[in-house]
Amino acid sequence: MLAVNIVCVGNLKESYWRDACGEYAKRLGAFCKFGITELPESRLPKSYSEGDIAKVVETEGARILEKIPSGSFVIAMCIEGKELSSPALAAQLEKIAVNGRSRVDFVIGGSYGLSEAVKMRADLRLSMSPMTFPHQLARVMLCEQIYRAFSINADTKYHK
Repeated sequence: MLAVNIVCVGNLKESYWRDACGEYAKRLGAFCKFGITELPESRLPKSYSEGDIAKVVETEGARILEKIPSGSFVIAMCIEGKELSSPALAAQLEKIAVNGRSRVDFVIGGSYGLSEAVKMRADLRLSMSPMTFPHQLARVMLCEQIYRAFSINADTKYHK
């Protein structure tokens, strides 16, 4: 069974976001070993510079990379990534499994994005949309799309 994990910076502050992710995690249990790894956000001082932001992104990136095991197929969620339809994401996950990978890590960075080191480690850079979404909503959307992908591959009626 494929292991799918979301590595993300920050936690879900509102109960409705947690409930939504929890519901998809429960549903995904039928298809894969699913998990979410939350990492702490780095704080910026009240008055900060571009250099401070760069340091935060690098620090968060190092923490992310520590959580990704070798051999994992890494999908970095970033705005400059490739846009895929739901069926194309389903095909990508199926291809990963068929090619012998046992784990996929989706990565959602912090407020200022992902470090170049994380993007370089990624096997795929994926964008949900050219629009910008709050990180908490993006996590729920990603959980839903992962569930939809597995539902498509299982030929269920979820994807209409």
